[in-house]
Amino acid sequence: MDTITKPNFQFPKQLSKYSGKVREVYELEKGILIMIATDRLSAFDVVMPSGIPYKGQILNQIANQMMGATADIVPNWLEASPDPNVSIGRHCTPFKIEMVIRGYLSGHSAREYKAGKRILCGVEMPDGMIENDAFPEPIITPATKSDQGHDEDISKEQIIEKGIVSEIDYLQLEKYTHALFQRGTEISKSRDLILVDTKYEFGKTIEGNIVLIDEIHTPDSSRYFYSDGYKERQLRGEPQKQLSKEFVRQWLISKNFQGLRGQKIPVMTEPYIKSVSSRYIELYEKITGENFIKADTSNIEKRIERNVLDYLSRT
Repeated sequence: MDTITKPNFQFPKQLSKYSGKVREVYELEKGILIMIATDRLSAFDVVMPSGIPYKGQILNQIANQMMGATADIVPNWLEASPDPNVSIGRHCTPFKIEMVIRGYLSGHSAREYKAGKRILCGVEMPDGMIENDAFPEPIITPATKSDQGHDEDISKEQIIEKGIVSEIDYLQLEKYTHALFQRGTEISKSRDLILVDTKYEFGKTIEGNIVLIDEIHTPDSSRYFYSDGYKERQLRGEPQKQLSKEFVRQWLISKNFQGLRGQKIPVMTEPYIKSVSSRYIELYEKITGENFIKADTSNIEKRIERNVLDYLSRT
């Protein structure tokens, strides 16, 4: 079960390295960014001890395909993908928020709703909903970005008040978020899936242009339901059949872990790790409509280094 979880590359003209929950970002001279999607698994903002085979490749390849499918809506940072786990683009300054958009009462919003809350990030949620019902219209519930620990809910008004994002920029981010979610919904529908909720991250180029960054419509950033049988399951009050990281969260909850202080991360057995990998492959094939081709994982770090160096030598 070869995986990549803690790479430590030294590329030519490298200036810095940043480690996120699941990605490693290397900045080189001339504003070149190399983003490596690892096989790390994060849930409840905690990185699990075991890597998931092919997860990084899956996230990277879905995100790249979706970047291409939405480039007419908003420009993005991506320039090349010389390796199944690698994306290369240009440096920009990230906005310190995640634009979370929800079409359905699921996951975090459902947990807040069950706790009696009807306002989420300053947005009202109607009374009388049951878990996994569709909202009358998709709602944007932003979150602050945290390098370590939990992201936190925040309202549009707080973001602007605190100067995290200017009002002009935030209104543009809202427009992009709604348009991207609409495109993602259309793509999902063509694959007999429902895009339930997702998050988008944006940055600004040195020229002052807003661009889409990070990942888009992946199982780490999005939740999908199967559309077939959705209405019937809702009428019967049954859980929805879904493709997302929520099944990992529910497994952790069943093991008394929600990322809270003092809680111990449960052991993931090899069979369970393989099952998680299979679920990620299933989503890849459903959302892209293509068969997943497993990359050679016999020496992932050497493969990545070779492919990146070859790309850099030609640019």
